[in-house]
Amino acid sequence: MNTMKGTILVTGANGGLGSAIAKELTSQPKYSGYHNLLVVRDATRASALKSVLSKTSHSHDIVSLDLTNLDNVRQVAETINARVATGEIPLIQTLILNAGFQDFGKQVWTEDGFDVTFSANYLGHWLLTLLLLKSMDKSSGRIVVVGSQSHDPYDERNDSTQAFADEKHKTFVNDQASFAAIAKGSWSSAQEDPSWKGGFRRYGASKLFLIMMIHELQRRMNSDPVLKNVCILGVDPGTMTTGLQRHASWFIRVLVFQIIYPIIAFLMPNGPVRTTQQSASRILHAGLESSPELGESPRGLYFINGALLETSAESRDARKRDLVWKESVKYAHLEEGETILRDWQ
Repeated sequence: MNTMKGTILVTGANGGLGSAIAKELTSQPKYSGYHNLLVVRDATRASALKSVLSKTSHSHDIVSLDLTNLDNVRQVAETINARVATGEIPLIQTLILNAGFQDFGKQVWTEDGFDVTFSANYLGHWLLTLLLLKSMDKSSGRIVVVGSQSHDPYDERNDSTQAFADEKHKTFVNDQASFAAIAKGSWSSAQEDPSWKGGFRRYGASKLFLIMMIHELQRRMNSDPVLKNVCILGVDPGTMTTGLQRHASWFIRVLVFQIIYPIIAFLMPNGPVRTTQQSASRILHAGLESSPELGESPRGLYFINGALLETSAESRDARKRDLVWKESVKYAHLEEGETILRDWQ
């Protein structure tokens, strides 16, 4: 019998925010009782993460997973579920969906013909979560989605980007065809808009679907006899300097994110720009602790700086959420028996 408190699984653990979460998990004494599954695209190349882990004695594994390859998602989930079932690692206490990809206009597609931003940020995470529900702690497990202001075209923080200035970009999805256009990358494509703004809109669409998943999966789990005590919630990490900008131009990647933003974060510690460590602390707090804001069971909530934030009107549209869920079932080829969620279709 495994005597550890539980497993904490973090996707994108080699990125700026992911490595900060890993550092927090493996350096803070209060997290020493957990086993950490640190998920990266390629474990042989996770230099940022390995540097963080070189000084820790906390229990951990580095796991390779390509979220844009649904077969690989299934293989990795099967391995994790088997390890939990045999007691090699404890039940998943917290599943943190952190991995993110933004193409900054350099649009790419998966072998299945999906836009990589859609696949890496949303569809791979959606499938992974559904497959791993059987290994969640059914009494108090939490799933944490790392959100983004980009999911809401009406968020004032997006005004300066002008990415959503055109009326046609203020709504992401209306029907199966509009969902397909985002999934296949023909909506706001690099052909239509080769600037970083087109990529930002595609990123926003993928984040909207993740945030719809917070509301829709929670609704479905609430009426599930086995999963009714599992919570899913979201955290907006705010503006940070992370590896997400690696495909951006020199001006954005270096001048803005490596020079200007760190100066703002230093001079204004409670200002609009946060360090990855500040955001990592917020995410782990949401995933593992209770507080007056969170309560014992933070179901379907979304936070920024520890305060509740209402998600976009589109993310709260029950008809659209149902549409996105059903299309996701089709696109991921989810079949009977792959997930323990009773209302999975």
